[in-house]
This record gives sequence, C-alpha cells and structure tokens, in this order.
Amino acid sequence: MAFVKKIFILLFLGTLAGAGYFMYWSQHPIVGDEIEPIEFSIAPGSGAHAAGQQIAEAGAPVQPLLFNLLARITNKSGKLKAGTYELKPGTTPLGLLDQLVRGEFAQEQLTIIEGWTFRQMRAAVAAHQGLKHDSITLTDKELLSAIGSEFNQAEGLFFPDTYLFAKGSSDLHIYRQAHAMLLTRLNDAWARRDPALPYKTPYDALIMASIVEKETGQKSERGMIAGVFVNRLKIGMMLQTDPTVIYGMGARYDGKIHKSDLEADTPYNTYTRNGLPPTPIALPGLQSLAAALAPAKTGALYFVSKGNGTSQFSDNLTDHNRAVNKYQR
Repeated sequence: MAFVKKIFILLFLGTLAGAGYFMYWSQHPIVGDEIEPIEFSIAPGSGAHAAGQQIAEAGAPVQPLLFNLLARITNKSGKLKAGTYELKPGTTPLGLLDQLVRGEFAQEQLTIIEGWTFRQMRAAVAAHQGLKHDSITLTDKELLSAIGSEFNQAEGLFFPDTYLFAKGSSDLHIYRQAHAMLLTRLNDAWARRDPALPYKTPYDALIMASIVEKETGQKSERGMIAGVFVNRLKIGMMLQTDPTVIYGMGARYDGKIHKSDLEADTPYNTYTRNGLPPTPIALPGLQSLAAALAPAKTGALYFVSKGNGTSQFSDNLTDHNRAVNKYQR
C-alpha cells in the first residue's frame, strides 16, 4: 500500500512539473531579440500539429507536439488561417497561436508616387517580390475589367499612396485598393466643388488634376496653376501645357521638347487642340485633386518658371512676355 502511495505521489509531482513546464513554455519567448524574424507559411487545411511542423521546418524552435496540445487546450486548433507569417523576437507560443488565429500575416508595402504614369505604376507592381503577379499578362483594359472598374482607360485612375498587404497577396488587390481610393478622393472633392467650374464630369476634373500634378512640384502653387488653366478653359483659350505634349509623344520623348514637337498634332497636344486632353496624363495626388476642384481665384492666364522652383503669374500677354524675358532669356 505504501508503494502504491509513493507511485501516486510521484505521478502527481510529475504531472505538476509537466504542467509547470508547459505553462512556462507557452508564455516564454520562442526566440530571443538577437534572432532575426523568421518567415514561415501555413498551408491551407493545416491543423495545429501540421502548423507546428511547418513552423519548425522553417527554422523556428517550436515543438509541434506542445504547440498542438496548446491549441487543443485553448480550443483554437481548427481556427488557424493559412498564409505567410513572421515569427518576431519576443513572441511566445501562446502569442504565435493567437497570431495564426487572427491571420496576422507578414506585412509588405508598396509606395505609388504622385505624378507617376500608370505605366510606371505597373512596372513597380510587377517588380515587387512580395506580390503574386496575377495581372502580368493582362492589358490595361483587361486589368480594369478584372478589378471591376467601369473605365476603359487606366491612366490617372489609381491613387498614389503607400499600400500595406499580406505577403503573397494578388497584385490585383493593390490595383483594386488604389482604384477605389482614387474614386473616393475624387468624388469627395467633386461633391464640394464650385459649380461654376468648367468641368462636365469628375473625370474632367481628374484630367485637370493630372496636368497640375505634372506642371509643378511646388505644392503651394498648385492652386494658382489650376486657376490659370481653369481661366483658359472658360474663355476657350488653349491650355498650351508641355506635360500633355510630352505624354502624347510617348517613347519618342528623350528628355527634351522641341518646337516641332509642339507643332506635331496628337490627341494630347494642347498647343494644337483646344480643351482638355482625352485622358489624365499621370496619377494625381490629393493636393492636385484639391487644386483642380478648388482652384485659386485669380485673373492670371499665364505663368513662367523663375528657375528656382516657383513661377511668375501674369494676367496679360504683355506682362507675361516681360516675365519670360526676365526669367527665361
């Protein structure tokens, strides 16, 4: 009887020790601060034991049997989400399990720059190694259709910003997000517009915003630049803006614009054609959208670069010619 009692006590103490170790293990960091984050992927349909094995195979010192036990005890075994994750220093097994249940995937980011053309955006998206490139073989029109857009021309229809996404996400997710953001920003600005502006549709305003974006890098002048072009539209004066000509030249543009380029007619040559070009010429940012739909109240019809990043604005051709002689000749 004494022997049985000793066995029972040993078993009891062993159970306590095991439970104590398990509690310590579940709340103790898996890797220390000296270790770089470890990337791993959980395959679709994986249970806790399989997930533990996949994490261990990626180089993380996780014990699959204990990880499976932890998931079962906490009733989270069937709630793990497939995807790519990062095991960061200081993460405990319990914290890792919660990460997998919440689907806190490894985050990537992509920055779309204001003033880029859509071609430049596509190149940046195609070069990002964290994305799944589902759009690589699509034409621009097919891409628009794939993200549910009603537009036929892609230029200008994507908002320049920094986008976060789970590693391995489809690149269509980025396009869908950026397109939705552009429409939201554009429609918000359109709803607050001055009804006297010479735009028939929000798309007209988007075209103007893209011109403003390419005309100046000086944020404080965007309202005035927009004011000049709005004044020209109102009186039927040609916009005569070089960025539209350059866009119409496409691959022929070599960094310089010549008199012959200004005289060569294209749908984007605002020296030979009146009104706005047929599409935007770049991806405008928020400030350019705001300038296009709330331009400065000005009588100016002309502007010329001073050579220091700012412009001289003039109300008439005589003053403009003086400014050109002063700053350009």
